[in-house]
Amino acid sequence: MVCLIRLVPAVLGLGLYAGCGLISSDVTDFDLTLPDKKFTIDAEGWQVDTTQASLFDSSGNLRGVQCASMPTACSSVVAQACTTDCSGSCNMTSNSCELSLDISRSQAVDLVSEQPELKSVNDQPVIKVTIDSVTYEIASNTLNVATPEIKLYVAPMSVRKATDVQAKLIGSIAEVPPGWVTTGPQAVMFTPTGKADLVNIMSQFKVPFNVLVGSSLRITAGQALPKGKLEAVVHIKGHAGL
Repeated sequence: MVCLIRLVPAVLGLGLYAGCGLISSDVTDFDLTLPDKKFTIDAEGWQVDTTQASLFDSSGNLRGVQCASMPTACSSVVAQACTTDCSGSCNMTSNSCELSLDISRSQAVDLVSEQPELKSVNDQPVIKVTIDSVTYEIASNTLNVATPEIKLYVAPMSVRKATDVQAKLIGSIAEVPPGWVTTGPQAVMFTPTGKADLVNIMSQFKVPFNVLVGSSLRITAGQALPKGKLEAVVHIKGHAGL
C-alpha cells in the first residue's frame, strides 16, 4: 500500500532553501495523511478441517467435547483440525471446548522510501506529528456472525502478528454485527496512551513500521464455522512540522 504525504506550507512565503533542497526551518505545518489501510477478514482463510470427527459432527458443527476434568485437552483436540491461526480452550461454564479463530492482519508504512517529499527533511531525526483523526469504514460485510471488538496496533516492521509483545495497542473498533456496514467514517476508540504511541512511531519517520488489526472469533459447541467476508479500511490523518 502506498502512503501519500504532501508537504503544504502553512503560511505564505515559506519555501525551500535555494540550491540545498532543505525545507525552511520555519515550516510549521504540513499535511500528513496516510492512504487508506485496507484489512480483510475472510472466513475461507482459516484452514480448518471440519472432517475431523473428534471436533466436528457430520453437519460441520463443533462438537460438545467435554473438558471439565482436563481443560488443557482442548488444545490438542483443536490442533488435529487446525494448525495455524486458531486455538482451543475450555469454556468453564459449559465445560466444553471452544475453537478460537485468530484475526491478525498488517499493513506496512515506509514514509521515506515511498514519499520523495520527505527526503527534503531527511537530515532531521524526527518530525513533530499531531494526529487529527483515526477512523474506519466497513464498505462490505457478508459475514454471518458478529465480529468481536477489533484492536488496532502499531509495531516495528518485523512484527506481523498483533499478538506479538512488541505490538502496541493504540485503539479499538467496536463489535460489528453480521452484515453491518458503515454509512461514513467512524471514530476509532483510542486507549489512554494510544494517540501518543501513534505520534511517537510516526515521528521517527525514517523507520518503517506496521499498522495491525487483531481479534478472534470464538466458536462454541453446536456452532458451525463462520462464512463470508468483511472488508474494512482505516484512515489515519494528521499534520506535522519540523
